[in-house]
Amino acid sequence: MKHLNRLLVAAILFMGIGVASAQDENNPWAVEVGVNAVDVYPAGLNEDQVRIPAAARGDIFDEYFNANDHWNILPSVSRLAISRYIGSGFVFTAAGSINRIDKLGDISVDDLSYYSADGEVKYSFKNALGGGWFDPSIGIGGGYTWVDDIGFGTANALAGVKFWFNDYLALNLQSTYKHAFEDSYGITHFQHSAGIVFQFGGKDTDGDGIYDKDDECPETPGLPEFNGCPDTDGDGIEDRNDACPNTPGLAEFNGCPDTDGDGIADPQDECPTVAGLAALNGCPDADGDGIADKDDACPNEAGPKANNGCPYQDRDGDGVLDKDDQCPDVAGTVANKGCPEVSVEVIKQLNEYSKTILFDYDKSSIRKESYAALQSIADIMKEYPNTTFHVEGHTDSRGSDAYNMKLSKERAASVKDYLTTIGMDGNRLTSEGYGEERPIATNNTAAGRQQNRRVEISLKK
Repeated sequence: MKHLNRLLVAAILFMGIGVASAQDENNPWAVEVGVNAVDVYPAGLNEDQVRIPAAARGDIFDEYFNANDHWNILPSVSRLAISRYIGSGFVFTAAGSINRIDKLGDISVDDLSYYSADGEVKYSFKNALGGGWFDPSIGIGGGYTWVDDIGFGTANALAGVKFWFNDYLALNLQSTYKHAFEDSYGITHFQHSAGIVFQFGGKDTDGDGIYDKDDECPETPGLPEFNGCPDTDGDGIEDRNDACPNTPGLAEFNGCPDTDGDGIADPQDECPTVAGLAALNGCPDADGDGIADKDDACPNEAGPKANNGCPYQDRDGDGVLDKDDQCPDVAGTVANKGCPEVSVEVIKQLNEYSKTILFDYDKSSIRKESYAALQSIADIMKEYPNTTFHVEGHTDSRGSDAYNMKLSKERAASVKDYLTTIGMDGNRLTSEGYGEERPIATNNTAAGRQQNRRVEISLKK
């Protein structure tokens, strides 16, 4: 127990040295020297393990920290381990330890020899916690243990924490649960350990004489004055801070040249060989419209950026500039954003055609003799490209209300769908059926009912 206390005191003394790196690819090897304690009491009740008296065992983790009564500690260095980093936070450790067993739980026994050899794979949470001196880990493993010359295999589960004092030195505290495979003569137990860890094996990947842990550019040969980083173009500015690492330049331009002398470094100068304006990233603007000549479709005639530097036109002469004219090649009205407006006469013309649309008896399928009228309707609609039209279906009063409503909806939808197949934009068409709700003539005569069976076209409200 005194040895464990001494290691803890050493840890306190070293805590002020600094933050260090955990075992990793730059320091892949580590050696640990320390002491261990063996405790069978909190390993759990197992009647099959006849080698240990029942009085020497408690429930799992029972009196886990009762070091004075239950721990067996050899008063000397009693544990040696060597570790190798294997990647992604995982470390493999091979460990050997010795001890003397003089108590099994609360039962005193003659000094029994204890030897163990174990292999462990541990995962460090240090990087997941953001780095620093605190380095907790968990792991699994297996090994072989001899107690009084009787050997048995174990499956191990472990948890530990390292406290890093600097790049090479740490205190490791670890607790390992060792489950014995052989019930008749095996001993399931806990083994606690404390040890000083020395890590080593730093490498120099780029061969520039600066170890990777101190090399800020470990994969590229560099210079000591730049902490291992290169200055490829030799302008006295290391590549990491040199915006033009392969071309000598000036410190005021972060290592880049200014070929045209306009005060704008070449990488930021979109016209590096022609002097220009800073506001235009080093390019000239001959007509002064705020658009660089290289991007100006009319470099000698001022115009807005939205029109590529050229003055706006009004091709159709309707008083609406092309930029605002949704129909720039067809004269329209200002109120309709430069497009022609649908008049009452146009709607009337559409409905003259719609009166001639015929359907198969008691169906929504359109008869072929109606196709010419539908083509005429589509042609008229296309003349008004920003107008949405509404297709209405109506029936007479014969039949049930529900049936008439269903038939009217299907016929209106059928007309809408056909118009889209001959070139109309479906987003500019809606349809609805109204059944017998909106008669335009009496339903008491055949002539009136014929007028009520119709398709009408109106403007979408």
